[in-house]
Amino acid sequence: MEIDGLDFLNTPPLKTVRFGGTVAETLAKHKQGDSSDYELLKHQLADSEIKDAQIISWLQEFRSCVTQLTKDHEQLIYTILRLPWVGRSQAVVEEYMAFLSNLVSAQTVYLCACLKMVVSHFTPKRVTICEGGVDISDSDDEDDNLPRNFDRSHQALQLISRYVPSTSRFLMPILQENFPFVQKSSRTLECYVHNLLRVTVYIPSIRRDVLEVIVGKMLVLDVSASRSDIEEAEENAVPSQRAEEQTEEGLFDMDEDVAADQPSRTTAMAHPVAERLDTLMVVMMAYIKDICHVSGSLHVDRTKDLYKDLLSVFDKLILPTHASCHVQYTLFYLCSFRLALAEAFLDHLWKILQNPSQPAVLRQAASGFLGSFLARAKFVPVPTVRACLDLLISLIHRYIDSQDSKQACCDINLHGPFYSACQAVFYTLVFRHRAMLEGNMKKGLEYLQSLNLERVVMCQLNPLKVCLPSVTNMFAAITRKYQVVFCYTIIERNNRHVLPVVRSSTGGDCVTTNTNPLDSFFPFDPYLLKRSGHLIEPLYQVWEELADTELLPVKRGRQGSKEDEDDFLRGETPQTEGIVGMTPSSYESNLRSPSSVGSPPFAFQKPF
Repeated sequence: MEIDGLDFLNTPPLKTVRFGGTVAETLAKHKQGDSSDYELLKHQLADSEIKDAQIISWLQEFRSCVTQLTKDHEQLIYTILRLPWVGRSQAVVEEYMAFLSNLVSAQTVYLCACLKMVVSHFTPKRVTICEGGVDISDSDDEDDNLPRNFDRSHQALQLISRYVPSTSRFLMPILQENFPFVQKSSRTLECYVHNLLRVTVYIPSIRRDVLEVIVGKMLVLDVSASRSDIEEAEENAVPSQRAEEQTEEGLFDMDEDVAADQPSRTTAMAHPVAERLDTLMVVMMAYIKDICHVSGSLHVDRTKDLYKDLLSVFDKLILPTHASCHVQYTLFYLCSFRLALAEAFLDHLWKILQNPSQPAVLRQAASGFLGSFLARAKFVPVPTVRACLDLLISLIHRYIDSQDSKQACCDINLHGPFYSACQAVFYTLVFRHRAMLEGNMKKGLEYLQSLNLERVVMCQLNPLKVCLPSVTNMFAAITRKYQVVFCYTIIERNNRHVLPVVRSSTGGDCVTTNTNPLDSFFPFDPYLLKRSGHLIEPLYQVWEELADTELLPVKRGRQGSKEDEDDFLRGETPQTEGIVGMTPSSYESNLRSPSSVGSPPFAFQKPF
């Protein structure tokens, strides 16, 4: 007989097949040295065929003598915690939660064990599948009861945290320890990340730590799936496989954000690691949107708090990680909600860049983020772009002033942040010059001339020699067209000098010419992930090919071609294997179904 409903809790338990005495009697006999009934009790609790009525009967007895369940009864408690309660009737669930409440209140020594039990239900149950004659243990992706089970797990965790205020201090290490291996299925990772983020809604004190754990795992995926690997996998994908993948629904599809006429929304990535990362990016962006919006309107205070937490994670993990392609777009997406957020992010990057006490590698990374964000973020208006360029160019000129008396020469090790700042200016102008000249060409040209770019490119530090060839070539073509500065003489002179030669990163005796001595990295290069990419696409400034008449052939570097759809940098920046460096709302419903104008508040401080 199936037992359901809360009324059952007020009625005597049904008779069941049971051996031994009551729980109280069993515990008393065990204390006197007779453990026969005690061992029998553990055996019956571990029975996979145990009935709902029997579970309820035992739980009621355990509650009546919870003060006796000391550390001496650890194995018995662990057996109770392994009971399959989340998938049982509501009556069992209610009784089990009441038992958990009594247990953690009377015996705090079992708090961590209870937390581990609840967290273990944050992923689908494990099943064994056979692939190629080998048994592989992974999650059950066909469980239709996952949303209900997850709800019950969170109810239990909320109940525990209500009875034990210090729960958050013990919970965070458990959440980190139980994070699935990144090689697990997309569904397993998706469920766990979703549930971790859901915990932060009712235990906000651990949100920053939770975000740090999630972003750290996502970065591992990101740097292990290089841009070239993802593109190659997509090019080589069998059409029939693409058709099959297109029918696969994700667990947290963002239907409200993607138009119904975009069939590629559910298309899986051909690269398995990219597919896992895409899944997690969808979950993260759904979470960001839901935290920041209440009833369809942006909630300023909640958005500010989330921005601060994500920025802290950015500083600790994303900024020092070289060659991540996608994880940083979480901040990109958040900043698109309000111009003040974008300006705050730019201000933060600026402060890192111009601070001499920061390590040079971080200052250069901040410069790369600054230039890439200004170039690619459509939601950053021209006045803000100009304000940032004014700060960058002022810093560059001050640095040139400081070096003129020293007879300085081109040296990346000594002047790395300077060259990075120069490249940020060149790169921003390549992408945003048209917008800056639209409307009033005369004023736009006057502004470009006011930057005194000629002094920058002709200074003895010679930034055109160090910056990425494709950037300098495009910059040269654009500034020549508008007669702002002429770079080709300097570029040709640089080409006649042999660039640094280094050994191949793959080892051996092979040597190669280093065409990227600054180790350039553009964090907001084109976004390759399909499902989450639909949220980035309307916010993103793509590369607009210059007409052939605007370009002059340059011996060094590649010119953009019609095949290079978005990025004239294609092929210039090296792919990096591994990490190099220091290193409830629509969000809830997804689980249930398979600005102001102004300039950034920058304040010029110290030069390089």
